[in-house]
Amino acid sequence: MRMLLLFPFALCVAAGADWQQWRGPGFDGVASSDAPLEFNDTKNVKWKTTIPGRGHSTPIVVGNKLFLTTAVPATEAPAQSESPRRGPGGGAGMGREYRFVVLCLDRQTGKIIWEKTAKTGSPHEGYHARYGSFASNSPASDGKLVFAFFGSRGVFAYDLDGTLKWQKDVSPMKMRLQFGEGTAPVVHGETLLLNFDQEEGSHILALDKNSGKQLWRVDRDEPSSWSPPLVVDHNGAKQVIVAASNKVRSYELKTGKLIWECAGLGSNVIPSPVLQKDTVIVMSGHRNPNLLAIKLGGSGDLTGSKHVLYTNQRGNSYTPSPVLQDNKLYFISDSGMLSCLNATTGEPYYLQQRLPKPYNFKASPVAANGKLYLATEEGDVVVVKMGEKFEVLATNTMADQMFIASPVVVDGSLYLRGQNTLFCIRQ
Repeated sequence: MRMLLLFPFALCVAAGADWQQWRGPGFDGVASSDAPLEFNDTKNVKWKTTIPGRGHSTPIVVGNKLFLTTAVPATEAPAQSESPRRGPGGGAGMGREYRFVVLCLDRQTGKIIWEKTAKTGSPHEGYHARYGSFASNSPASDGKLVFAFFGSRGVFAYDLDGTLKWQKDVSPMKMRLQFGEGTAPVVHGETLLLNFDQEEGSHILALDKNSGKQLWRVDRDEPSSWSPPLVVDHNGAKQVIVAASNKVRSYELKTGKLIWECAGLGSNVIPSPVLQKDTVIVMSGHRNPNLLAIKLGGSGDLTGSKHVLYTNQRGNSYTPSPVLQDNKLYFISDSGMLSCLNATTGEPYYLQQRLPKPYNFKASPVAANGKLYLATEEGDVVVVKMGEKFEVLATNTMADQMFIASPVVVDGSLYLRGQNTLFCIRQ
């Protein structure tokens, strides 16, 4: 975490170059090291490891260890269609038993150090047939414990050697159209935060990270969304900010008390919030897409107030989270159009620039040493120069791959999780 003494800042646990949580050490998608510019499925591949089962969780890195989750079938698939589907693409994967697995790999060699089955069971709901999995929630770590959140299957805390320290059951979730569960946990200080926005019984839960004991729970008037909390410090007070369809809300980290709320985002909110000095930026890209830049310091209902500094409705991300660096906000639409705004004013440097060919995106971009890495569904990783002008530096093809999990950059290595393979790209 880069601590800025003059400004409020996003707070997430990090140590050195580690990537301990979803969106990295600053919770903004920015790595602290460089990564290779050019590579393919054979060039600059240091190692590749086959990952069993199906999972789209982005890996995390703690020291020399890399952690990810997956769901491995424990029984044969049913002879008939998997399940009735409630909506387009939803409800896949049902009708069989799975092992919900946490994997630890040596990040230098790709060797699996340990594998732990957190739970075995048959899910009550499915996931999106193309983009979903039963292991889409990225793990999180404080450098001593690894927290694996399997949604309806509960949360599990392991030490770095794979010893289970505690586990906590949760009530089964009910997601929109059975599109699946996939919200990353967030750890800050002694607190582990879990967001449960769903069709019924939405709430946010704060646990003691060392024991799993509930610290507080706050019910939320929200439909399904997949955006993780962001912890920020404003004037010495820590807030938990959660983006969602009805309202963006901020809670006291210590008590869960509501500080402020602001309406204006569209439906199916997925991108993670980011913080630019004293302004939190949230985004939606589904129906009624919108971006809100909300200045901290207010209380109560901020909808339409002076605390909303600017909005944006063009080219917003539906699924990928943005990257924020050097007062520039980078975001890409699911159909592959890249935009860059001045994060303080909202003025565009460029909007909806097309990449070299048509692409689709679910993975979030990652920044490394002035380069933006964009992992596509089609298996290409496009590298764009960061700055006020749009410039493509390289297009790298990983044959027979589809990227849903996001890239991770640590200590000069780029980690890419495909459908069944984890790659380490290193010069």
